[in-house]
Amino acid sequence: MAAFMRRVKAGFSRFLDRPATVDISRYEELLTSIEWREKKVGELSDDELTSAATELRREADEPGFDDKALIELCALGREAAKRALDERPYDVQLLGTMELLEGHVVQMATGEGKTLAGALAAAGYALQGHAVHVMSVNDYLAQRDAEWMGPIYAMLGVSVGWVSQTSTQEERRAAYAADVTYGSVSEIGFDVLRDRLCTSVDDMVGRPPDVVIVDEADSVLIDEAKVPLVLAGSSDEGQSDPEVAKVVRALKPGQHYEKDEDGRNAWLTTRGAKVVEKALGGVDLYSGEHSDRLAAVNAALHAHALLERDVDYIVRDGKVHLINSSRGRIALRQRWPDGLQAAVEAKERLRPTESGEVLDSISVQGLISRYVTVCGMTGTAVAVSEQLREFYELRVAVIPPNTPCVREDEPDRMYDTVENKEAAIVREIAEVHKDGRPILIGTRDVAESERLAKMLADAEVECVVLNAKNDAQEAAIVAEAGAYQAVTVSTQMAGRGTDIRLGGRASGDAEAHDKVADLGGLLVIGTGRYPSSRLDDQLRGRSGRQGDPGGSIMFASLNDDQVIQYAPDATAGAEPDEEDDLGRLLDPTSKRFIDHAQKVSEGVQLEIHRNTWRYTRLIEHQRKVLLEYRDELLTTDLAATTLASQAEERWKELTEDIEDEKVLDDAARQIMLYHLDQRWTEHLAFLADVRETIHLRALAKETPIDEFHRTAIPEFRKIQDEITDRAVETLKTVGFGPDGVDLVSDGLRRPSATWTYMIHDNPFDTDAEQALQRVRAMIKKVRGGSRR
Repeated sequence: MAAFMRRVKAGFSRFLDRPATVDISRYEELLTSIEWREKKVGELSDDELTSAATELRREADEPGFDDKALIELCALGREAAKRALDERPYDVQLLGTMELLEGHVVQMATGEGKTLAGALAAAGYALQGHAVHVMSVNDYLAQRDAEWMGPIYAMLGVSVGWVSQTSTQEERRAAYAADVTYGSVSEIGFDVLRDRLCTSVDDMVGRPPDVVIVDEADSVLIDEAKVPLVLAGSSDEGQSDPEVAKVVRALKPGQHYEKDEDGRNAWLTTRGAKVVEKALGGVDLYSGEHSDRLAAVNAALHAHALLERDVDYIVRDGKVHLINSSRGRIALRQRWPDGLQAAVEAKERLRPTESGEVLDSISVQGLISRYVTVCGMTGTAVAVSEQLREFYELRVAVIPPNTPCVREDEPDRMYDTVENKEAAIVREIAEVHKDGRPILIGTRDVAESERLAKMLADAEVECVVLNAKNDAQEAAIVAEAGAYQAVTVSTQMAGRGTDIRLGGRASGDAEAHDKVADLGGLLVIGTGRYPSSRLDDQLRGRSGRQGDPGGSIMFASLNDDQVIQYAPDATAGAEPDEEDDLGRLLDPTSKRFIDHAQKVSEGVQLEIHRNTWRYTRLIEHQRKVLLEYRDELLTTDLAATTLASQAEERWKELTEDIEDEKVLDDAARQIMLYHLDQRWTEHLAFLADVRETIHLRALAKETPIDEFHRTAIPEFRKIQDEITDRAVETLKTVGFGPDGVDLVSDGLRRPSATWTYMIHDNPFDTDAEQALQRVRAMIKKVRGGSRR
């Protein structure tokens, strides 16, 4: 009967085509056979086990594993894990492995062993002849997981490597040559971008993309997809203007400048403009003559009014470091473009760093779409299952927990003001801490984490803080968060990757575990709703792993930034509980406002993702076309034949002067590649300029995305001819040295260094809202002028 009901359910799922209802019953039926085969595999020696795994190897173009091979893989993998790590994979982990091999995103609760399930799937793909990339959310997890799972891979006869931002060129090349390569999504993405700029095949480190397993799939594929990976080349020192920064620093909100309701745009009032113009020597900012000064003022105003230290960035070792808002960590080697980086540095009275130009970029969606097979794993996939289907054509398989979760999630505690909420949080922590129960407090940014830590210190509660300022100690801090009397204050917990075990990892004994379990296990406290309910769930999921006791409480205020931004009328009619001296709200209306604000925030994030893809889809296509041409120039004699036919006389002269044909062929290749890369950089800059103004087309009742396409397509069609024309001109004047062509002497110098940009290559709002905001700003300026 149960089997019949499963088939009925699967039939309805297929009929409805619901992406979160993948039927896992087929693989559940294989578990008995796997367990039977496991007994036989247990009799093999280590060498025999490796030989048995090697027998599963096949070419990538052969069919994938049938049920018999799948049973063999899981049995061998389970035995390899037992011997190498002293960990026998649970049945649910093997279900996760098989669903990954099916090409799905598997949802497994925190602490259920996704890392091991992913490693067995990666080994399975490798034994099928595929090159596998396992994408993590950061370098630490990539290296940790590669080293941790390494003994299993070795026993299965599979090679493994990893890349991080400290990897050398040779280390990268060796890592990508392995069967399985671990790396953060950004590091793998930047290697793709860097390979695209290579002028010799020998300089490339990667190989054609094949299979990718994405860890924390919802975070990488959804949250990270809003911020493209951008590679930039240095040109000169940043052009900050200390004088402008000083003037803007003295401006007052409401008098000299205003911000929109969302806090994403700021503009000078008429009064503010006159104050700035006078302070800068009587210039007219809005005349074409002083457009550079106006740009500097706008950047400085953005830095001053909209970017907050310890929220959007921190200052460490005399440098500005951006904070990844979805992770609460430093965004390594990332910066703002278009003068904003220099403006923030001037705001903080720091020496400006180098400026540069965008050389290339790729969206996370574009990066993932390069792979033939995509799958992933996370603890919270169902909430974004529709987006995974919409953007990546991926379906979600929900894997049941090995042990049912018994965590107690209390109803949200709501307060009228932020101050009352934080006082209530501290009071709750102090009360629970008396008994020694471990507490994990999830905050939303660095500033909040440090403010709460100070309040706890004042209440004589000792705590450890994990945020972007001390993320180097991340693993050690998280590992001990479940210890007796531990109080841990952390920014975003998504992707931390370290299990919180009751009693702490350092003690590791049953007595310490039971002592904490008797107190109720780990208590998770949220200081406010995150922009997505998934992030709330990920925080809660840190408690109650593997059937442990635990609890969670989410605090919220009607004056939280998110509520003010997306439910501005929330405070209307809210009446605090008369019996609570800290303004607690018990009415259901307040909860509805808080829920509504979070739902609106989720909708905004989804629209940002959609807009990112709408605008980058065409760019990705154009990049693909140009890269095919570039690869042909790089790997064949196309450059030589092109220039020989387009500049016959000059080519003939050079062939008479240069005896070695290879030198001339390489010269043609270097010249053509230089101009192709330069022309693509110019094209990206052109498209960025178009994007800056395209939303104004909405005022003329035109569709901005259609207008963007009408502008971008004809411009792209010119590129190949212009590359050839420029290359011909260079060939006529370029000199040759002992090592071949000397492009530098002809003024053709490639960027001396590269870094990455943290940009939002997408509007924060819909096209119409963007245009509306600009109209609103203009109206306010006019009103400001009329009042004067």
